Amino acid sequence: MTVKQLGATIKKCRKSLGMTQADLALVSGTGVRFISDLENGKETCEIGKTLRVMNNLGLTLTLSARN
Repeated sequence: MTVKQLGATIKKCRKSLGMTQADLALVSGTGVRFISDLENGKETCEIGKTLRVMNNLGLTLTLSARN
């Protein structure tokens, strides 16, 4: 997965829940700018904040080794 794909997934999930970027920022303790950057695939978004946003959307992260 790329950061662009992650951002698109987050955006799709947010919209499916009927949330605005401002709503998500509020419940996640971030700014709207962070949500926008994350959804647009900015590579330098903080992992801790990203995981918090994902958690608030009901998303989980699964890691596996590539063979």
